[in-house]
Amino acid sequence: MAAEIPGVFESSLQDFVKKSKVLVVGAGGIGCEILKNLVLTGFSDIEIIDLDTIDVSNLNRQFLFQKQHVGKSKAVVARESALKFNPSVSIKAYHASIISPDFGVSFFKQFQVVLNALDNRAARNHVNRMCLAADIPLLESGTAGYEGQVELIKKGMTKCYECDLKTASKTYPGCTIRNTPSEPIHCIVWAKHLFNQLFGEDDPDEDVSPDTADPEASGKAGDTALNTEANDTGNVIRVSTRTWAQSCNYDPQKLFDKLFHDDIKYLLSMSNLWKTRRPPTPLVSTELPDAAAGSSKEEDSGLKDQRCWSIAECYTVFANSCKQLREQFALLKEGDHLVWDKDDKYAMDFVAACANIRAHIFGITQNSRFQIKSMAGNIIPAIATTNAVIAGLVVLHALRILENKLETCVPVYLRLKPNHKGHVIVPEKVFESPNPKCYVCSAKREVIVKIDIERMTVKQFEEIVLKKALNMHAPDVTLDGQGVVLISSEEGETTSNNAKTLKELGLQDGSVIVADDFLQDYELRISIVHKAYVKDQPEYEVIAAAEDLVPKPIQEEEKKNGSKNEDDNVMQVDLENETNDVRKRKSDSDEIPTKKAKVDNQDNGYADDIIVL
Repeated sequence: MAAEIPGVFESSLQDFVKKSKVLVVGAGGIGCEILKNLVLTGFSDIEIIDLDTIDVSNLNRQFLFQKQHVGKSKAVVARESALKFNPSVSIKAYHASIISPDFGVSFFKQFQVVLNALDNRAARNHVNRMCLAADIPLLESGTAGYEGQVELIKKGMTKCYECDLKTASKTYPGCTIRNTPSEPIHCIVWAKHLFNQLFGEDDPDEDVSPDTADPEASGKAGDTALNTEANDTGNVIRVSTRTWAQSCNYDPQKLFDKLFHDDIKYLLSMSNLWKTRRPPTPLVSTELPDAAAGSSKEEDSGLKDQRCWSIAECYTVFANSCKQLREQFALLKEGDHLVWDKDDKYAMDFVAACANIRAHIFGITQNSRFQIKSMAGNIIPAIATTNAVIAGLVVLHALRILENKLETCVPVYLRLKPNHKGHVIVPEKVFESPNPKCYVCSAKREVIVKIDIERMTVKQFEEIVLKKALNMHAPDVTLDGQGVVLISSEEGETTSNNAKTLKELGLQDGSVIVADDFLQDYELRISIVHKAYVKDQPEYEVIAAAEDLVPKPIQEEEKKNGSKNEDDNVMQVDLENETNDVRKRKSDSDEIPTKKAKVDNQDNGYADDIIVL
């Protein structure tokens, strides 16, 4: 081992390394490299956590795994493989989510340093809070293609992971998705929504049916639409997509004819939509083209995932995936649903087939399953060499931490192109100080949420705002100063409140609530500002400080030059599935070093691809 070679380290550091206990969170591309480096550097007490299992797609870069390991726990196999480098090392593996209550503040306090090798925002936010609560140094790392970064997060010394409010995710107008798609991504988003309508979390706001409320479809739009039956009061009875699909037992032919013929005919009846657009072409399941648009014999000879399917092939894939997903759905408990995952064969097949069929109908370029998977997951492929460089920097930072030289652990960036000094590995000169407005690491933990209190239920507020946006795990919520419990982490205690709106429970414009998450040792005061819901607009807005409610004045010089007050170095990056986080900050070059990426998904699996919208 490197640590045993005379002269490599000072003896004091060598002792620190041998006696230190280290936690690695994530056993994907970066995690495998970090674990290998730790073992070869002389660390003898290591614990590693990862929820994910090994997939074939991991094998090109996650070198601790081999073909025979597919389907097994990443953490467990990574441990077994790393022990072959040095069997005397103690490595404890957990096949679990880091957000589990089993890993509380006391668990984190036993480590000298925590090394993040995560792939999603929710888990990163949680580890950030746990390390702040335990006052343990955290090394955050990430890669995006050929670029990457490593930075230290230390309570009171540096910015934490959540010091900057994240930009809202990229969204698409609902009427475009439902009625007038013009790009492949529109068809892919539609197909993912359709998956949720049929098998997933059925959200009425994600209805992919033709939208007669579209302003462009005004006037006599829909006069020749499909006939519908009215009830005794004369009102049309609307049946949800899932209810209708279940009534026909998810019959692929009936589903196909409704989605790609009947609904398209309905859209054609909205004549205003097609005055300046190419109208869609309805399809019938028994009369489908047998050649892919623009395909050639050379393309057809390639891998199935990397060539465009004919519409007839799309129907075959659609029918088979419907059958398989129906069987999976039928095995679930009542009230449960499937969750779309780009690495689930049938879920991905369903989206690829539906997206290509819809693209064909609207005259949009079709794509291979491989391309659709990249767009549906918005993946920037991970590069093995980038992971190796970043993992090396992580362990070098860990050594400096053990020597109590935290001031030398400045953020370091790996760049695709050299900067003006000819460097591709570029360190910052100084740390960025903690954000005094941060509602996670500052002393004043307060935030403002703009929301429609007359529309949002207590359960929606808990799931969408507290857990998804504010990344709390099991919050207890009370009205400030009144002791009225709105939400309890104790099962069943406040179930009766779930379906009530916030207004029905006494909240009004200006109300203040206190959310306390015991697991994260985190309490947050939330001021409620009522804002009426507007369709196709975000349901809520999180604001860090009261002064941010007031638009900042435009400087006179900006008015004169017509420029915007914005940071040219900021790019919206949203993570949905497998990602590595890359933060971007100004450095000693005018060139942008890396992008700042965040994940927003419910899955806590760990991998090493980045998602960009």
